[in-house]
This record gives sequence, structure tokens and C-alpha cells, in this order.
Amino acid sequence: MLRKLAVITGASKGIGKAIVKRLATEGFDIAACARGMGALQNLKDEVEKEVGPSTKVHIKKTDMSKKSEVLDFADFVLALDQEVAILVNNAGVFMPGQVHAEEEGNLEMMINTNLYSAYHLTRRLLPPMMENKSGHVFNMCSTASIMPYVNGGAYCISKFALLGMSKVLREEMKEYAIRVTAILPGATYTASWEGVELPEERFMKASDVADALYAAYQLSGHTALEEMVLRPQLGDL
Repeated sequence: MLRKLAVITGASKGIGKAIVKRLATEGFDIAACARGMGALQNLKDEVEKEVGPSTKVHIKKTDMSKKSEVLDFADFVLALDQEVAILVNNAGVFMPGQVHAEEEGNLEMMINTNLYSAYHLTRRLLPPMMENKSGHVFNMCSTASIMPYVNGGAYCISKFALLGMSKVLREEMKEYAIRVTAILPGATYTASWEGVELPEERFMKASDVADALYAAYQLSGHTALEEMVLRPQLGDL
């Protein structure tokens, strides 16, 4: 019997990597993508060494800002012919700036990466999930999905839109027994915060976000955790 599959985008570092490791320890095979093949190979080696060779980690270099590569990754996943139990749309990018002054192209780049990637990948992977009437889609939103801030510009726009997608997808998938959860993390200690002069304990741990995701997945089929807001204990930065 084939093991269940978890699909994670933006998987080679930070929250994505923590999710891969958490789900691998729970018995899932993994399909993972990121822009750098070297980092993906390191992830595969780490997981298979720590969890054991029975766990399969399938990796594909993918630029999630490009629709053609997103669809190629989807086809790569479908070719594995395994039931997709969990889809985590985690790939994302942040570039600071204000709407009136940010660099030309910021909106398009962040919409492509933070929103369209999730839209196109989910659309391609949903049909067999709908046929099986099972599966759980997690969209990695942000506290920026509900709380705009100066210098958030196009990033806030893209994350508000991803939360909107999560809400409508949740309604559409009810009859197919597919759960949809939007995760809205605040400041999490990842590479994107490198160089900031704040102690590590001021941030959330990526592993905590991964643990929260798995807790939502473990709920019975009678319950859907629709939105999950996580913030550092001392509040937003």
C-alpha cells in the first residue's frame, strides 16, 4: 500500500523545511520544491538520514513565480501516483515598499509567487483529491493578510488575496470533504530575518508553525480549522 503524500512548496528552508521534517516523522512521503536544487538535495539527504530510508523525499527545482514551472511541478507530483493527503502552499517572497513608491514590478512578482503559484498548483492537484473525497490544503498566509502596515505594500496585497482564495476554496471544497486551512504566522525566525538585531527568542520558531499545521490536520473529519493566527508571545515586531 502506498504511503500518503505531503506536497510542500518553498520547502528548502524556514517554515517549509520545518513542515517537511514534521510530516516526514509522521509517516508521510514528501514531494518538495524550491528554487535551489542544492538546498533541496540537502533537505532530501537530511530527512532520509534522520527519519529513515522508508521515507521518500521527491524533489524538483521549481521557480514558483513562473506558471509553466508550477504546472511542471504539479505534473511531477501527479506522476508519483500517490494520494495527496496534504498540500502546503508555502512558497512566498517579501520585498518591502509602499504602494506609491515601491520598485516597479514588485506587485507582479509577489502576486505571481505568493498567490498565483498556490492558485495554479491547487487547481491542478485538486481533481484526484475531489474524486477521493479526502485531503487537506494549507495556504501559508501571514498576519499581513489581516493587518496592513506601512512598507508592506504589494506583499500585504498578495497575502490578503491568498487569504481570500483560502476562504472561497474552503466553501467550494466542503462537499468533497477536503479541508482548507489558512495559516497566518507573524515573525518567525527564518533566513528572511537574518541581520536583524533582535534576540532569537523574540521570534516564533518555524517548528512551532509546523506543529500547529499538523495539529490542524489531526482533527477529526467533523472539524475544519479554517484560520490559524500565530504571533510571537511578545507580539508583532
